[in-house]
Amino acid sequence: MSRLFGSVRSRATLGATLVVAVALVAAGAAVLLSLRANLTGEAGTRAERSAQAVASELAARTPLDKLSGLDAEDTPVQIVDEGGVLLAASEDLERISGTGTPEVTPAPARSDGDDDGDDGDDRSGRSDDDDRDDDSLAPGEIAQGASYTNGTATVDGDTEDYRFAAVEVETPDRGRLTVHAGAPLAAEHSAVGTALTSMLIGFPLLLGVVAAVTWLVTGRALRPVEGIRREMAAITASEDLRRRVPEPATHDEIARLARTTNATLAALESSVERQRRFVADASHELRSPIASLRTQLEVAAAHPELLDLDGAVEDTVRLQNLAADLLLLARLDAGERLAGTRVDLAALAREAAAGRESVTVDAEAVEVSGSRGQLGRVLANLLDNAQRHARERITVSVRREGDQAVVGVADDGEGVADADRERIFERFVRLDAARSRDEGGAGLGLAIARDVAVRHGGTLTAGAAPAGGALFELRLPLAGADRGTPPA
Repeated sequence: MSRLFGSVRSRATLGATLVVAVALVAAGAAVLLSLRANLTGEAGTRAERSAQAVASELAARTPLDKLSGLDAEDTPVQIVDEGGVLLAASEDLERISGTGTPEVTPAPARSDGDDDGDDGDDRSGRSDDDDRDDDSLAPGEIAQGASYTNGTATVDGDTEDYRFAAVEVETPDRGRLTVHAGAPLAAEHSAVGTALTSMLIGFPLLLGVVAAVTWLVTGRALRPVEGIRREMAAITASEDLRRRVPEPATHDEIARLARTTNATLAALESSVERQRRFVADASHELRSPIASLRTQLEVAAAHPELLDLDGAVEDTVRLQNLAADLLLLARLDAGERLAGTRVDLAALAREAAAGRESVTVDAEAVEVSGSRGQLGRVLANLLDNAQRHARERITVSVRREGDQAVVGVADDGEGVADADRERIFERFVRLDAARSRDEGGAGLGLAIARDVAVRHGGTLTAGAAPAGGALFELRLPLAGADRGTPPA
């Protein structure tokens, strides 16, 4: 069962079919109930008309054996008195149920002596005072409305279901009588049965059509998804991140999914390429000091008097710094969680500038939230870079702009060309003037500084300083401000 409905297509088809089935059953039940109620109401109306006609004749003192309503073949009629005694019934009525009495044979007529009651009594046996006390109906008046019941009747050997209407009439000579008249329900049963049969035949066919159409429509709609899946499987198998999934020429969710997938593949390709380049550059940068150190040690082993101890220490320190930079980059790429401590940038700037020559600090107290160690590393890297290129002077400024803290590091050197102002933040990138072993680093300082700034929800940009050199501006959200989610 799980395999049968393991696809979106099959589940969508099943869901649509079930929804339509429930809707059809509910609508069919409502139609049948409404049809049955209407037909039953019509039968009740016919029965009431027949009962009213007989009651009108009784109100007009028509004798029981002269009543025209007792001759109708499809309308069984009973007339009973207040005591429930059957006074008259339709001809050929053999059996009846659902009315006031199951009797079909009228009671024997009363004798003349029985008709002569006490003075002041009428033929119904009630006195004038009784008539006056009963103010519900006047003699000859027919009650408004009727009560309805369902039952059966056998007329001339045919048994059918009927809707019976009971109408009361106050006769001048017989007192309060009740007329029960019925109308057959055969038409109602036939119509309801026909409608039910049509539904039982039509509903499965309609559900089959719904299921087939849903299956075809969902299959056509999901065809691009299958194409995306196949291409993703091929990309995974080939490990070729240059490939892209097909994008449908539509503007629906699947087209957006394909575009998002291709954007993800592009970002993944860029990330993998960046990692490969990082590994290659790191290997190259590590090879030089290691090779130099090895050469010096081999020379020292053969000729101790030629050992360049200062050079060996310098290469070891460079190797140590490079390893520390690579470790920090790895931690940044892994999304190391930032410490949510408050950091005073003015105090941090003064600490970073302490002991450095020609560095002027102009700072106001500004607090940000983040890692004190990483932000200190940013300032140290910016000052190291400025000292390598400055002629005489370096200026560090810390100020507040709106909801941001701005740290500026400016020098009076040659500056950075417009074309290189973004390139210098790439890893292992060094401009031509800084490629010597003595002055240039590994090309990771500015890259680390920007990564730390981005991790703290800020930015680091390069521009022109008022003195003509380079100006690096670090912008960070103030402590307590919403800095969003740092990019991964």
